[in-house]
Amino acid sequence: MTGMMQDWPLSVARIIDHAATYHPRREVVSLQCEGGVMRSDWGTVATRSRQLAAALVGLGMNAGDRVATLAWNTVRHVECLYGIGGMGGVAHTINPRLFEEQITYIANHAEDRVLLFDLTFVKLVERLAPGLKTIEHFVLLTDRAHMPESSLNLLCYEELLSAEDGTFAWVEMPETAPVGLCYTSGTTGNPKGVQYSHRSTVLHAMAACATDTFGIGAMTVVLPVAPMYHVNAWSMPYTAAMAGAKLVLGGPNFDAPTLQKLIIDEGVDLALAVPTIWLGMLQHLERHGGGLGRLNRTAIGGSAVPRSMIEAFDRLHGVRVMQLWGMTEMSPLGTVGAMTPEVAALPYDEALSVRVKQGRGVFGVEMKIVDDEGQELPRDGVTFGRLLVRGPWIVGRYFKGDGGDVLDAEGWFDTGDVATLDEQGYMQITDRSKDVIKSGGEWISSIELENEAVGCPGVAEAAVIGVAHPKWDERPLLIIVRKPGAAVSAADVLKHLEGRIAKWWTPDAVEFVDAIPHTATGKILKTALREQFRDYRLAG
Repeated sequence: MTGMMQDWPLSVARIIDHAATYHPRREVVSLQCEGGVMRSDWGTVATRSRQLAAALVGLGMNAGDRVATLAWNTVRHVECLYGIGGMGGVAHTINPRLFEEQITYIANHAEDRVLLFDLTFVKLVERLAPGLKTIEHFVLLTDRAHMPESSLNLLCYEELLSAEDGTFAWVEMPETAPVGLCYTSGTTGNPKGVQYSHRSTVLHAMAACATDTFGIGAMTVVLPVAPMYHVNAWSMPYTAAMAGAKLVLGGPNFDAPTLQKLIIDEGVDLALAVPTIWLGMLQHLERHGGGLGRLNRTAIGGSAVPRSMIEAFDRLHGVRVMQLWGMTEMSPLGTVGAMTPEVAALPYDEALSVRVKQGRGVFGVEMKIVDDEGQELPRDGVTFGRLLVRGPWIVGRYFKGDGGDVLDAEGWFDTGDVATLDEQGYMQITDRSKDVIKSGGEWISSIELENEAVGCPGVAEAAVIGVAHPKWDERPLLIIVRKPGAAVSAADVLKHLEGRIAKWWTPDAVEFVDAIPHTATGKILKTALREQFRDYRLAG
């Protein structure tokens, strides 16, 4: 027996059609690689997406084919997502910050047939082209006036679109058909592909719109600084279209002065970025001022948000931080730090202690923590264990079966994170399982140490790794980048930590460096730090 309701397949084409029908004049704005600003709207994006879909079919693309993008957050890149998905293809967003060998590997592994890319990457693509075994067409995302000389037979994006009339009929696909492909950053071994379905993408976008998630509606002006090659800018091209929000895109720009001007000029009230972006913004505002216009909330993910950053946004700029957590394998949304009435009623410092957690699971994501034997652990906010998740937009297996079975017998996916869960459902990451410091049989959270250390005056960034100890197995080494002109010392940092962490967590040493390495998605690259300090010996 089935229900009596219509069977209406969930597809990304329906999202852009909805935006074009009910929010056709709502703006989609981006800074361009050619310079200047491109102003479009959802109605125009829908038409141009159909033009692209027709052009791809004309190039011989079929349903299920992978079409790669190597591009920044621009209007054209948004058109690519909808055009590729609308003709039945799979949009493979490639991270340009990966090593060239990794880009070649994932393009070949995905068997991409077309590569659409920005002007910024012409020289990169020319270097990569001899090793790209399956790419048949190279399409430059620009107009004829900006087409450069190249060793490649480049197709002009705007010319491809102008040859089509925009009446292309979307290809009807099952909602379970693939529509997107993102690869993990591959810090250990080759990157693995995560292939999203139309259904998972639509459900994820619906969840992201919710009030206690990002709270996006037709009155919202949203700036995803998180790039589209990083899990589809956390779903914003789909979420903004679904809600009819104004979408503002920074193109190739990630610097604080440009983003500040964009936020003010376009009336942005919601922005999304990793902590390193906001760290730079806070430092810029501290030196130059100017404020953040209408911005009233920001979603921060990618790595844990320091308590000091939440306080700075609250007290100095009137911006509410919504911490979130997720991963490529989760499309990426897992938790968001929306406050419950109980937390909102607490004194500020007590509420802040809850807000530094990664948040509560959104509907569609189930979570539990288990010990090394797989036994579920209590949700008491103290006990921590391996974090497992399951839900309709969480990976079931990697592309082409890489890595074998990734789910346990009950369908749970091991995130690789170590976390706590409390009685209200708030989850807090204490570490990646490979980064947690095991000292004398007990665990020390490198993340908590880093977040406390970065609150010390004069500290720009902090990282913690475990170093060998003859008695305790491992002890924490604190690695610090000073703010420009700051003279903060090791003694200053250790003094700042007193009373903020368990005494036995206190780092055994503090080292100062000019810069801390990061992954292609902005996270601290602990593997590089462990290699850099592999011969480090603690005093005595």
